[in-house]
Amino acid sequence: MKTRRDFLRSTVLGASAAWTVPMFIDRTFGQLHEGARDLAIQPITGKDDTILVVLQLAGGNDGLNTLVPFGDDAYYRARPRLGKKEKDIIKLNDHVGLNGSMPFLGQLFKEGDLSIVQGVGYPNPNRSHFVSTSIWETADTTNHSNTGWLGRYFDNACPGADPTVGISFNKTHPESFGALKNPGVCLNSPELYRWIHGGGEKAQAEEFFANLNKPDEDSHDDEPNTGGSIAMAAGGKIGGITGEENLAFLERVALDARVSSKTILEIAAKHRTSVRYDGTPLAKNLNLVARMIAGGMSTRVYYVSHGGFDTHNQQLNSHDRLLGQLDSSLKSFFADLKEQGNDKRVVLMTFSEFGRRVSENASIGTDHGKASCLFLAGPAVKGGLHGLHPSLTDLHEGDIKHNVDFRSVYGTVLSDWLKAPEIKSILGANYPKLGLIG
Repeated sequence: MKTRRDFLRSTVLGASAAWTVPMFIDRTFGQLHEGARDLAIQPITGKDDTILVVLQLAGGNDGLNTLVPFGDDAYYRARPRLGKKEKDIIKLNDHVGLNGSMPFLGQLFKEGDLSIVQGVGYPNPNRSHFVSTSIWETADTTNHSNTGWLGRYFDNACPGADPTVGISFNKTHPESFGALKNPGVCLNSPELYRWIHGGGEKAQAEEFFANLNKPDEDSHDDEPNTGGSIAMAAGGKIGGITGEENLAFLERVALDARVSSKTILEIAAKHRTSVRYDGTPLAKNLNLVARMIAGGMSTRVYYVSHGGFDTHNQQLNSHDRLLGQLDSSLKSFFADLKEQGNDKRVVLMTFSEFGRRVSENASIGTDHGKASCLFLAGPAVKGGLHGLHPSLTDLHEGDIKHNVDFRSVYGTVLSDWLKAPEIKSILGANYPKLGLIG
């Protein structure tokens, strides 16, 4: 049993206090310390419990060419040039199959370690990238929420947790991390990748992180540095704690970046794996996630992104390539976790802001649609197809209709995997649970 003093000293909270940033400590860590005040031991963390990896397929992934309804003639009528031929499909049953660019996910499905939720969406869907992404990130279809679904999980279910309870490797802080108390941290640094993946020296990396607070050379002394090296070191972080002033935000970003970067450097350097990762940004990010899990980070949620899915033109080859990169990255990631002995502790969930229209367009691509499919992967999931594949003839404005509310997926993951005690306080309501976790 640890005292509160020992708890704070042994965590990132205690480490962070070594740098004197009074406003940040007063307004941010003060809240976290308050949450930890009565804790005799550190709360459940990713060091010793389940971990969720959220993978965004940014741009609007075409669900119909990801999970292909090859048994439906309407699919080929709507897509005479884009329709995937049976020989290019990994059949899952007599009606649907996976895009042939994803052999690893096909093997996961066969082994019972891949859940595919069909027809996922929300009422009154929106085809705007910005609006629909915000709805998925906040779990609020009115688009009025100022916090994210994961941020509310951090606030409600992880009191007293380290700032690294959630880590995003996006270029910007994901809206899903928006919180009243603890928004997690955001880190995206080429220098970090170069040092971890070879070609750099530890001293160079330390020098980079030691200079995080220096202003850009072209910035003026009398202007606040809102877009300079601090923000970029933290991945261009935007958002965070609700109601925070600009100066406090910048101070927190600097501290988040420095503490998180130093921690990641130290942890990443220790992990050695025989698994080979591709050189794509997604593979590099998942490599970092695997290293952090192996190193015993306290993180409960990791957030990574795979972009390029806005396939309006000449979709066929580009979409297959993106799905192939996804498949290869996940193959390496889960092999790495298995080698560590951590594969059973991790569930990975994909999402995309919307699917694509049923019919191909004149540019041999597809335009913004509505419902789509998503994946949950890992030994802990209850594999198989969940939900019904939507009709391709009973459409709404040319789009398939959703039959599973995405908040049912979130609620299931929160309650059955992350063990959140009160789902309504996070999602605003209780949604029907799905049998996604084994």
